[in-house]
Amino acid sequence: MLQSIEQMTGEFVGLVWGVPLVVLLVVSGIFFTIYFGFPQLRLFKHAIEIVSGKFDKPEDKGEISHFQALCAALSATVGLGNIAGVAIAISLGGPGAVFWLWVAGFIGMCTKFTEVTLSMMYRDVTPEGHVHGGPMFVIKNALSKNFYPIAWIYAAFVVLSSFGAGNMFQANQMASVMKTSAGVPEWLSGLIFCAGAALILVGGIKRIGKVTEKLVPVMVGVYFLGALAIIFTHFGDIGSVFASIFTGAFAGTAAVGGFAGAAVKDVIVMGIRRATFSNEAGMGSAAMAHSAAKSTPIQEGIVALLEPFIDTIIVCTITALALLLTNTWSAEGIAGSEMTAVAFESVMGPAGRWIVTLTVTLFAFSTMISWSYYGEQGITFVFGEKWIPIYRWVFIAFIFIGAVSQLSIVLNLSDAVYGLLALPNIMACYLLLPKVKAALKDYEAKRASGEIRPYK
Repeated sequence: MLQSIEQMTGEFVGLVWGVPLVVLLVVSGIFFTIYFGFPQLRLFKHAIEIVSGKFDKPEDKGEISHFQALCAALSATVGLGNIAGVAIAISLGGPGAVFWLWVAGFIGMCTKFTEVTLSMMYRDVTPEGHVHGGPMFVIKNALSKNFYPIAWIYAAFVVLSSFGAGNMFQANQMASVMKTSAGVPEWLSGLIFCAGAALILVGGIKRIGKVTEKLVPVMVGVYFLGALAIIFTHFGDIGSVFASIFTGAFAGTAAVGGFAGAAVKDVIVMGIRRATFSNEAGMGSAAMAHSAAKSTPIQEGIVALLEPFIDTIIVCTITALALLLTNTWSAEGIAGSEMTAVAFESVMGPAGRWIVTLTVTLFAFSTMISWSYYGEQGITFVFGEKWIPIYRWVFIAFIFIGAVSQLSIVLNLSDAVYGLLALPNIMACYLLLPKVKAALKDYEAKRASGEIRPYK
């Protein structure tokens, strides 16, 4: 009976994350990019200026800084998808999948700009100064009452996703890695993760922001330095690797060793699907973290442009180069994060495996604490702020459950409802595009006139 249910839920995940959803996200990203005049390129430098604090104004409402908001959102997106997900994409789609991963990252930058700007425009600020935002608040505050049930469904799906994909899956992977690499029992890892999460989550978004602004640069930096060793060791092969990426993107990939080969359609779908799953562009989830920033809507939307660039075009590329340069992508019998560990180990020995172990653990833990905040926003929308403390302790308990259990059915359902988040979010984006365009036009006019200028 359980096997049948597990199979059915697995098929449901495949149905949700099928070609139609991928097409919706890609077409929307392309349309938004053209509609707003390629803000990924025009406003990239300005995004870095905003994050650096040059445009910070003390009177802006919010709870965390631009940089903290960016790190909180990145801590949720930079995760196992950047290590295991990229390995899966290349092993199934070949080197050409990396090209389409870049494409998805580029257009995803504009999708993030759109959804974050709207969440800032229509966020709720309580008399106590607490900020709540996300697509459910956009739908409630910007659209007619006829759409309210959709907002409620989105909020409910966010809560479910926070317990599954954002919690138990991450805890399970961390515990598994710790047992394999260090022999730590799953129950002990679960207790350690629960304790660490509790110390952070009781402080809310302000503490999450303070932790992630330190954690994200460290975990990305460690991973990047490890990858540099691989790149320098195989420096002479970089040209041929990039050639295989561009050739495979439009010609597919022939069989190599244990690799079965891939048609062009498979290459495109794998690259775009994995990039989308990694950077969350179109899901609306990261908009909840950005909504807490002390900022204006357009400025925070511009900051959000950087997320898919860092997550997909930088971090995912690091993994891809490690796999392709060491030629572990076509090896038989290994997959996911283990494939990346083998690639690092082949150059740096045991230290390379420990680098991957450390980054997998940090990536998963950071994803978990940020997704707890997303779940809080869903709880607040449905039940009110008074339920947040209860939600936090239940979330912490589920960390332990995820670490010691194999709950495939629950995780399958969570992955499926996570994918369904895109539908209400993309719908709201399309309906409110003129609002974003008018705000962007006004912002750029004020920048040109000098009314908006650096304060530091």
